[in-house]
Amino acid sequence: MLLARSRFSCLAAKCNLKRWLASSTSGGSGSGKGTPPCAKIAKFDTCQLDPCMIDPCNPEPTVVIIGAGMAGLSAANRLAQCGLKNFIVLEATDRPGGRIHSCWMGDIVAEMGATWIEGGCSANPAFTLAAQEGLLKPPVFRPDPSKGLFLTSDGRAIDLPVSITAYHTFKQIEQQAAALFSLGCGRNHGNLLNFMGVRIQQELHNFPEEQRYDAARVMYGLTNCVRCRCGDDLSLVSADQFGSYIEVPGGNVRVPLGYVGILAPLLRGIASCSIKYCKPVSCVRWGAVNEACPRALVKCCDGDEFAADYVIVTASLGVLKHQHDKLFCPALPADKVEAITRLGYGCVNKVFLEYERPFWVWHEGTIRLAWSADELADRCDWLKGISMIEELPGSQHVLCAWVCGREAADMELCSDEEVVDSITRLLRKFTGDPTLPYPSNLLRSKWCTDQYFSGSYSYLAMDSTVGHQCDLASPLPGSCEPIAPILLFAGEATIPGHYSTVHGARLSGIREADRIVQLTKRFGGPPKKLPGPNPACP
Repeated sequence: MLLARSRFSCLAAKCNLKRWLASSTSGGSGSGKGTPPCAKIAKFDTCQLDPCMIDPCNPEPTVVIIGAGMAGLSAANRLAQCGLKNFIVLEATDRPGGRIHSCWMGDIVAEMGATWIEGGCSANPAFTLAAQEGLLKPPVFRPDPSKGLFLTSDGRAIDLPVSITAYHTFKQIEQQAAALFSLGCGRNHGNLLNFMGVRIQQELHNFPEEQRYDAARVMYGLTNCVRCRCGDDLSLVSADQFGSYIEVPGGNVRVPLGYVGILAPLLRGIASCSIKYCKPVSCVRWGAVNEACPRALVKCCDGDEFAADYVIVTASLGVLKHQHDKLFCPALPADKVEAITRLGYGCVNKVFLEYERPFWVWHEGTIRLAWSADELADRCDWLKGISMIEELPGSQHVLCAWVCGREAADMELCSDEEVVDSITRLLRKFTGDPTLPYPSNLLRSKWCTDQYFSGSYSYLAMDSTVGHQCDLASPLPGSCEPIAPILLFAGEATIPGHYSTVHGARLSGIREADRIVQLTKRFGGPPKKLPGPNPACP
């Protein structure tokens, strides 16, 4: 009977969220059938303030958007804003949001995927969505990253003066690593793990000898937190490209009632019939350029087919890595495949633990694991992938363990009972208290083994550059071709500087929607085709 409730909590949460989203979208725009577009415009003597609005008297291109995550919904919403309604969104799962997935657990919302708005200010389009929807009430909660108790594997709490000094020293090392990208000195600094390891050893000499043991554990433990930012082992992350990520000011902000709430304004702007759920795509045939057949044909696993002038592909980089050779016909060109292959794609999972009687003091519950360098070098146990076990805001009963890298994938293969037992043993070991209770409930994410995601988010690996992100984002055919683009690519991995973020995914979707709007204006409607037969019709 252990953890019996966990089997139903996500399902119940999914139903509740669907009802909430349905009520949010019930006032969406209608189809306007029976009234010609020009006649509708004639009813109102108003001017179009948005220069992106297309002429409603011209025919519209047909657009298929693959994926109803943030990138796909942002693209669809933007097309609708600009007057293009002839699109369909194909979503493989039974819910919108993609890697935004909020579930109720006990007295809180458990964010199975995206957790924070990374940059709590109006310069972040995810923040403005949440603010417009009234999801952020003052004072906005911004977690203090320096807060938390550092515990060692021998059951000791590190003295606060030592842990605070070591924490700020490590943040300086992290800033130095980030500065390598802008310096552009031409020197290869290797992988991020080696760079940080050397700098940690150098900085330890500045600590009194009696503090070095604990200071080292704090700083090496913090390297696990950086792993969570990348989702993979730091030996695979490029030190020189680490600083290409652009920090948006404002700190990390949580959405109290669930990250999924920022989808509501996007869904309201999209006709409900324009999104089809449980529609995984099996093949995208593209390249037809004449009047005999559609420019692209998107085939679903259930046999349905959708013709399109443009296809916006928002599949995760993990899906592209595993399926690009089967997904596209003809195959993608070499530079696109190279970008897909070389860019890194990591995995981060979360394990939510609910306790009937908490063993921590509210607001003081976050535990940071101060692993030693030797302990982290031996990664035979998936528990080594845990960087911290944090208390969740607004809850006095739930802790969340963050697991990253290949250890996150190993955790997914364990049973609920094994996960609970392992984490409880870990907590007892690091706190030194063998009597700590077992949780009464567990909820965890499994992004690695989910075939529709195959991981969490992208990073710049050792042999990848920002140029590969640009190559991944480039439409096909390219700008030098005489044919208008057919395949357009969006998603967090396609946007330099803002990769691995929700706002990056949103910006990429808007970018591709605006590309279609501009092409529609240029052609006065759908793209032109060449006359004559084409034996290679999709």
